[in-house]
Amino acid sequence: MLYWFIFQKNLKAQNTFLLVTSYVFYGWWDWRFLGLIVLSSAVDYWCGLRMSEDKHSEPTVKKEGLKSWFYDKKKYLGISLLVNLGMLAFFKYFNFFIDSTTDFIQMMGFQAHPETLQIILPVGISFYTFQTLSYSIDVYKGKIEASKDPIAFFTFVAFFPQLVAGPIERAANLLPQFFKRREFQYQQGSTAMKLILWGLFKKMVIADNCALVVNPIFENYQTASGLELIMGAVLFSFQIYGDFSGYSDIAIGVALLLGFKLMVNFRTPYFARDIAEFWRRWHISLSTWFRDYLYIPLGGSRVSTAKAIRNIFIVFLVSGFWHGANWTFIAWGGIHAAMFIPIFLIGKNRVHLDEGDHLIPSFKEILQMLYTFLFVSLAWVVFRSETIGSAWFYLERIFNNPFLSMNFSWFSYDLRIALILFLGLDWVGRFKYNWLENLEGKWYRYIAYVVLGFLIVFWGVFTEAKEFIYFQF
Repeated sequence: MLYWFIFQKNLKAQNTFLLVTSYVFYGWWDWRFLGLIVLSSAVDYWCGLRMSEDKHSEPTVKKEGLKSWFYDKKKYLGISLLVNLGMLAFFKYFNFFIDSTTDFIQMMGFQAHPETLQIILPVGISFYTFQTLSYSIDVYKGKIEASKDPIAFFTFVAFFPQLVAGPIERAANLLPQFFKRREFQYQQGSTAMKLILWGLFKKMVIADNCALVVNPIFENYQTASGLELIMGAVLFSFQIYGDFSGYSDIAIGVALLLGFKLMVNFRTPYFARDIAEFWRRWHISLSTWFRDYLYIPLGGSRVSTAKAIRNIFIVFLVSGFWHGANWTFIAWGGIHAAMFIPIFLIGKNRVHLDEGDHLIPSFKEILQMLYTFLFVSLAWVVFRSETIGSAWFYLERIFNNPFLSMNFSWFSYDLRIALILFLGLDWVGRFKYNWLENLEGKWYRYIAYVVLGFLIVFWGVFTEAKEFIYFQF
C-alpha cells in the first residue's frame, strides 16, 4: 500500500522504501551481517565512480617493468575484487582451507593443531557478492555507466526478493529499473501471482514432500537397498529442482509485484537432451555469470583444444566450489566437467539450442532425456553427501546391492501423483515461463488456480519449517 499508493509519484521515496525494507528483511536473520552488505555496496559504489571518472585518464605510474595493474581503473577494480572476494573467502572458506591444510600435513606424517573459528556463513553472501562484482567489472569494461545515485545502487545490491538466493542479476538489467517510473499494472500483477502460486507448489508440494523421503534414505544409506538408493537420488533431483526453481519463481513474482523484471533462472532443465543443454537451463543466472566473467576472459573455446578443456574444468570446478566449502561440491563440478568435455570435443555441445516445436518427444529424445537425467541424478548424490567417502559408498551400494527389496511406504501415492502432474505441467509449459501462461484468456484458468491452491493446502508440507536449500550458499 505504501509503496504503490503513497510513494508512487516519488521515485526516490519508492527506492528508499525498498532499501529500508530490504535491510529489515536481511537484518531479521542476523542484524550483525548488515554491515557486510553495506560495506560491499559502499566499496563498489565508490570504485564504480572512480573508474567512471578515470576511464580516459593516463596511468598515474609510469615506470619500466611495472604492469598496467597500476593504472587507476585497474586499481579500483582490484579494490572491488579484493574486498568482495576477501569477505567471501573469509566467511565461507576460511575453515575449509585450514582443515584441508591440516589434513594434508597429517597425511604427510606431521602433527598439526590448528585453531579454527566458529564462523557463521552470512545468508546470500555468494549471491550479492557476485552481483556487485559483475557491476564493477562491467563499469571497468565500459559496458555500463557507474551509478551516481547511492540510494538506487544500494537498493540494487540489497533488493530483497532475490537477495538471499538469486537470480544473480546483472546491473545492466536491474539497475536501470530503479531509475524508471513504476506504476502498478493489472497484467503484471496477474503474471506475478501465477509465478508465486506455481513456485509455492514446487516448494511445498514437490520439494518438501520429496525431502520427507530423501532425508531418511541419505541418513540410512548404509542399510538401504539399491532400489531405495536410486529412489533417493531421483527424488533429491526433484527436491532440489522444486526447491530452487520454486524460490526463483517466487522471487521473480514478488519483484514483478513491485514493478521489476528479473531474469529467468530455470527453463525445464530435466528435459535437457545432453549436459550442455542442462546447463543452459539450470541456474541460468550463475552459469551465464561464469561464462561471461570467467570462461570467456580465460579464452573460452577460441583457444587450443587443451586450453579449452582447461577452461571448462576451471569453470565447473569453481562453480562447484561456489556452492560451498566442501570437497563434495568440487567433485560435483568435476563430474559435470567430465560429462561436458566429450560432447565438446565432438562439437555437439550446441546442438540442442531450443525446446523444439512438438508436443510429443521422439523416442530418441526420450532416451537422451533419460540418459542426461540419470547422470545428473547420480552427480546430485555427490552434491548431497557430506563427504566424498559417503558419496562413493552410496553410489557403490547402488550397483553392489540387490535391487529387489524396497520400502515403498516411504514413497506415498500423493507424492507419486504430484510428481507425474509436475512433470506433465512442466513439459506443456516449456514454451513459456510456466504452464499457467498457456491458460491466459481461457475461462477455465480460474479452475486451475483454485485446484493448484487446494493441492498446496492439502499436499503441501506445513508440519515443519523447511528453509530453501540454496539459502546455505
